[in-house]
Amino acid sequence: MVSAKTRVLTQGQIWRWVAMGGPLALLLACFLVYPVGQLLLLSIHNDNGFTLAQYRQLFASSVYVDVLLITLKISLMTTLVCVMTGYPIAYLISIVGKERKARLLFFVLLSFWTSFLVRAFAWVVLLGRNGVINKLLASLGMISTPAGLLYNFGSVLVGMVNALLPLAVLTMLSVMDNIDRNLPRAAATLGARPGMAFWKIYFPLSLPGVAAAGIMVFVTAIGFFIVPALLGGRRETMITQLIIDQIQQTMNWGFAGAISVLLLLVVLIVFAAYDRLLGLSTMTGAATARKAKPSRLSGPIQKAGDALLTMLGPLFDGIIHLLSSQRRKPNPDQPGLGLQVFVWLMLLVISLPTLLMIPLSFGSGGLNWPPQGFTLHWYETVLTSPVWAQALLRSLMVGVGTGLFAMLIGTPAAFLLVRSEIPAKAAWLAFILSPIVVPRMIIAVGLFYLFASIGLVGSALGLILGHTVVAVPYVVITMMAVLRNYDTRLDLAAQSLGARPVATLRYVTFPILGAGMMSSFLFAFATSFDELTIALFATGGLNATLPKQFWDEVTLQVSPVIAAVSTCLFVFMGLLIFFAERLRRRAAAS
Repeated sequence: MVSAKTRVLTQGQIWRWVAMGGPLALLLACFLVYPVGQLLLLSIHNDNGFTLAQYRQLFASSVYVDVLLITLKISLMTTLVCVMTGYPIAYLISIVGKERKARLLFFVLLSFWTSFLVRAFAWVVLLGRNGVINKLLASLGMISTPAGLLYNFGSVLVGMVNALLPLAVLTMLSVMDNIDRNLPRAAATLGARPGMAFWKIYFPLSLPGVAAAGIMVFVTAIGFFIVPALLGGRRETMITQLIIDQIQQTMNWGFAGAISVLLLLVVLIVFAAYDRLLGLSTMTGAATARKAKPSRLSGPIQKAGDALLTMLGPLFDGIIHLLSSQRRKPNPDQPGLGLQVFVWLMLLVISLPTLLMIPLSFGSGGLNWPPQGFTLHWYETVLTSPVWAQALLRSLMVGVGTGLFAMLIGTPAAFLLVRSEIPAKAAWLAFILSPIVVPRMIIAVGLFYLFASIGLVGSALGLILGHTVVAVPYVVITMMAVLRNYDTRLDLAAQSLGARPVATLRYVTFPILGAGMMSSFLFAFATSFDELTIALFATGGLNATLPKQFWDEVTLQVSPVIAAVSTCLFVFMGLLIFFAERLRRRAAAS
């Protein structure tokens, strides 16, 4: 009888796991695994059966290999610059007080949620022949004719770093916030100077965040096409642009699949290396309090790294001593003036291009700097245009649908991963994070091929399904972080007083987790509202979303109407972040 009871309990447990994780697994199986697998299958199969002709064509010409090398070059440089400049920003945010932290985070989040299209367009205007930088250089007498600042490697790198630096900062910050600040203080009380305490204590603990930021930036950069298309020239063509050309111009699904395999292979190699060194669980903050897989980091590399950090400590202490005008021992919790100046300068750099769109949107002299006159004509054009109005309404509808759907299926999955001891939990986590691993362009093309066969191209349902696939991992990560900080003793107390599980969820768990659930909804909504890659294909040229309409306008002509739309999007995202922050503070105070 005991075994039968145990078997019944186990069956009930399995059904509960299926109910909690089944909807998300079904979504990813149908709209990620199947379409991507089908696209990759097209690269080795045609009407005549198995073939490697697409791969022979891919490697027969040096053009495609050169494009891959350019893509890797831009992605690696972007990753390096983002991590190096983002680390001081994340470090400062992690050590300052609550009020200053909220102020700094607001600017990071505002840049993070501002559309990639808006920021790229801002750099087009900023670096243009009649842009701010050329006008400034001319007024200073440094140039006599406008400099060619656009359509080169430098402009692409600047645009990519501007777009992805907030992502690096937020990823590293999620780890730094969990580092015990008492450890550097303890080192200081034992005689360690600030530089040595930082490099020997704090920096090694922050390495999982650095690695996670590097891989997130690299994977996003390698699948990017907006910035290279708007700011780069022919020499800065990236591999995702080749995939777009193969689909939109020639409908060559097989060759697009072969390029996708090449791109996916590079990404998988990077993720495999990351998983071997640190483990994918560190991306959700699960291993921030401990070293992930320390045995794999031991050996000559670890010894060399330790020796390097030992050298850096006294070096930085010497620099601090030379720059410091105070004789008393520096406080390890007090940020230096140089660090604060650098951080605010970088926040200004990533925010200023978008802010410059505001005065240009009210100018009557086009997009030339400085703005001339004052007019509301460009806003009137946007507000009275049925095309822009329809695109806005469609984006709002799809965004709300995506947010609700992602929250409904992502929250139970997060509960399953945090609260249940399911077998192969690491494999399930990797599966849920797979939309982040697979480049967005491959997902978009695969969904386009699937939607074309089932009649979902141009439909709101198709967009909601596609956007939910790419948004739901962030919902799961957000809710997992919230659930790890949730005191489960409250649930046990309610159940000990006679509350049933459903009643406990309704009256205890969900009210406390409400702020986290709303944050996950806003995360999914903002992801959908700014999504272009899937919309570029899934709309089928009809019923465009706001990013798709923005993209069409920018690629056709550079108009002040785009500046007006950019300003509206910037203000909208600012209000969204302000609302989310107020909601977070209210939840913390309750």
